[in-house]
Amino acid sequence: MASDPTRPGPLDPAVAIALLEQARTLAAGGDWEPAAAAFSRVVGCADPDLHLAALLGLAECRYRMDDETGALQAWLAATQAPEGPLSWRAWTALAGARVREGDLVGATRAYREAERRAPEAERPAIAARLGWLSKEQGDGRSADRWFSRSRGPGLGGRPVVTLAILLVTLVIGVAGVFSAEIELLTYEWFALWKPGVAAGEWWRLITVVLVHGGALHLAFNLYALWIVGPIVEALYGPVRFLGLYLLCAIAGSTASYLFLPAPLAVGASGAIFGLFGVLLVADRVHRPALTRGARNLTTQIGGLIVLNIAIGFISPGIDNAAHIGGLIAGAWLGLTIVPAGAITLGGLWQGVMDDRRRRLLVAACGVAVVLGFALLGLALGPIRI
Repeated sequence: MASDPTRPGPLDPAVAIALLEQARTLAAGGDWEPAAAAFSRVVGCADPDLHLAALLGLAECRYRMDDETGALQAWLAATQAPEGPLSWRAWTALAGARVREGDLVGATRAYREAERRAPEAERPAIAARLGWLSKEQGDGRSADRWFSRSRGPGLGGRPVVTLAILLVTLVIGVAGVFSAEIELLTYEWFALWKPGVAAGEWWRLITVVLVHGGALHLAFNLYALWIVGPIVEALYGPVRFLGLYLLCAIAGSTASYLFLPAPLAVGASGAIFGLFGVLLVADRVHRPALTRGARNLTTQIGGLIVLNIAIGFISPGIDNAAHIGGLIAGAWLGLTIVPAGAITLGGLWQGVMDDRRRRLLVAACGVAVVLGFALLGLALGPIRI
């Protein structure tokens, strides 16, 4: 076999792998024509996995060069290649091409083939696309079935993290209501006491969500969390939901620390407003699959947010700084962190390349911005306006 990629004939496997990596590097840099030439040279390699990877890379290059016909031919060839770990990507890309042609039936068939071959982690996203295709074709029953599957394993079930947060908050809150000593202790250690934060007690930015100013305040926040928490947890999964809740709490507490004149603040409303911001923006931008009840709630979120912010400006004693800080952070995180199984507007039917690394990078940037705001706020200290 040939070890020189410039000479015709079968390639040595090591040479084919090196040439494939070179082609990917060229494609990552936007050099589509030389990348396409390198991918083409690997097409036909004796190793079926390398052959399939080269076809997918070639199709991507042709698509980027506005050669839809050439890209479609490469995707079709990839679906007919021997089965391998990348076969599902070929079917996904072919389905996207069928949608752009207006062939929804063909797209549905291709996505079903992709769903059968895809790794477990990728199936929710494909199921969501099948749900939207079924809805476009007027098959509401199939759409509901696919949307249900799009929430994936561990999603859409019992909201364990939301229930845990509710339980811990409820126990601490009720204990404080019935025992002045416990209430004093929770305020002493958990409340957002500005002099304590300035002295390095940064944990108060998070623990403040466990402390409330009386039974009515506690009941209102628990009810709000019970409404929005399960929906966000179903969309993001328990681990990411907990991360979102804590990040929104940190952002809301930092805003309160910076802009609230009072030296003491309590409550989980900053984190809860953050969850509302997450859901509001994620629904508009990423279009995740939602149940009917969740969809009804998202249509009302904007009005609820405006109403509560307005009440906060009118009524004394309400920490609107935490509300707005949490809301902005939640909206930012909802923009930068894609829900599981979501369909993004930017690449609705393309799916021609694995964008997991790009999503992780954008999500990491989103988290970094929120944490950076908190660190900057702690460095600046309270701001009088």
